Amino acid sequence: MSPADSGPRTQPQPGEWRRTTRQREAVHAALAHSPDFVSAKALHASLIETGAPTGLTTVYRALQALERAGQVDIVRDEAGERLYRIRSAGVHRHYLMCRDCGRSHPVDTEVVERWVAEVPAASGFSEIHHTLELTGVCADCRRPSATAC
Repeated sequence: MSPADSGPRTQPQPGEWRRTTRQREAVHAALAHSPDFVSAKALHASLIETGAPTGLTTVYRALQALERAGQVDIVRDEAGERLYRIRSAGVHRHYLMCRDCGRSHPVDTEVVERWVAEVPAASGFSEIHHTLELTGVCADCRRPSATAC
C-alpha cells in the first residue's frame, strides 16, 4: 500500500504531547513518511541516516506520546516487537500483516468493534482497550518464483 492509498496523515494537535521538541517532530515526520509499519529501531536508523540525530530512547518516548495521543496504530511482528504507523485520519483500524514481507492491509472489523463496544455493559468493565492481530501470507509472497524448480 502506498502512502497515497492510506488516506490523510494526521499531525499532532496542540496539547497532545507534553512538550514538542525538534526530535519529537523529526520522529513524527519520519513516521508519517513511512509507507508501512516500522519498528522503533528502524525508525531510529532512518533518522540517523537522514541526518536527524535522535537517540533511541527519544524515539521510544516520542512513539509512546503518539500512542497516548491516539496518533498511531500499533501491531506486533512475529517476534513480538511493536511496529508503528501514523493513524490515517485519526481513525482506529486493524490490519492484516504478511508474515513474510511485513506488508499491511487494512481490514474491515466493524463486527469486532461493535462487539468490543458491548463488552463493558456485559462485563462491568470500563475503559476497554483491545488488540487484534491478523497475519497471513500476501499474494506476492505466495507466488512461486520464476526460478523455482
